[in-house]
Amino acid sequence: MKQARSILHFMRDFAHRGERTVLVTLTDVTGSATRAPGEHMAVAESGAVIGSFSGGCVEAAVIAEAQEVLAAGQPRHVRYGAGSPYIDIRLPCGGAIDLLFLPDLNRSQIDLAMNILERRRPLKLQLSRSGTFAASEAAETDRTGWVGPAFLARHDPQLRVVVLGHGAEPGALLQMAEAYGAETLLFSPQASLVDEAHGRGRPAHLLRIVGRADSFAVDPWSAVVTLFHDHEWETDLLLQALEQQPLFIGAMGSRRTHTERRNRLLAAGAAPLAIDRVVGPVGIIAATRDPQTLAVSILAQVIQVYENVLARTVADSPLEPALNAAHRFDEHSACGVPHLEALHKTSGNAASPIHAHRDAVGTRGNAVHGRHIGN
Repeated sequence: MKQARSILHFMRDFAHRGERTVLVTLTDVTGSATRAPGEHMAVAESGAVIGSFSGGCVEAAVIAEAQEVLAAGQPRHVRYGAGSPYIDIRLPCGGAIDLLFLPDLNRSQIDLAMNILERRRPLKLQLSRSGTFAASEAAETDRTGWVGPAFLARHDPQLRVVVLGHGAEPGALLQMAEAYGAETLLFSPQASLVDEAHGRGRPAHLLRIVGRADSFAVDPWSAVVTLFHDHEWETDLLLQALEQQPLFIGAMGSRRTHTERRNRLLAAGAAPLAIDRVVGPVGIIAATRDPQTLAVSILAQVIQVYENVLARTVADSPLEPALNAAHRFDEHSACGVPHLEALHKTSGNAASPIHAHRDAVGTRGNAVHGRHIGN
């Protein structure tokens, strides 16, 4: 859920002002709905609200219900739509949603939840009809849903787009990623780009020499994209990315440029299977040259990978859903493989389907990207 941090921040701010709030959580969906279980809204005593569960069908009723919950000071589990006692509230899709209202949450648990997400660790919220609210770091196998009397809401860290490059393309991608709501991080030898990012309050680092970069650390929810016209800057930086487990690694350039890039990485000691993790040319729109279209092309590719990884919902097999998600995306990108390897290491399975997946994706993914993007 993209808004988890914003909702927690909303509740903490109102608590600091001395105003009570209610956390509303979608626990179950019957039929179809616009939101999935684990989504939240927060409603303040004054009527201020953040989040939504529909296109406006139930929000007014949710706010009114939250005010009643605050007045009573007791949690409540309510159904809206088919089968609800509120016969005047119907969802256009004909389904139903069940919402858990928890008033006056423990401030220390809200602070703990925010701290976990700010450290870019997966968060588990444990809630119950009796009013329980507890935050902790999520384990790999924790999934959103009911576990006995408790409802678990898992929230993974926000997508972070790490951009390395110079010219017009990095700025366009950074602006697009920020508009989407992703965190951003820039590394560039172009001082004006770094200054512009700092002026927007965004983290950025100046690359002074060709080579490895200080402070270049990524996690499984980060996508690394290189946008260099002078590709000599890339090699050491891509090696740094390959040593870690980012969500995605992509590089701008033509098919010929990508072949040259692979040769430079091989000469630098990178293993061929590791190099297969670098998607090149990056982006899903063919023959893209202007920076804005390229930014859309790249961000769409990155978001789909991110959403596929978040779609891992089978509690007893964390590897399989992500693997299936990556297969669905093979036609556009040889991506998601590094994250799947990290999942496999966590799962501890001896026989890994990753190798077969990588064999199928590695060469085909490069062939699919036989188009000219940038230099």
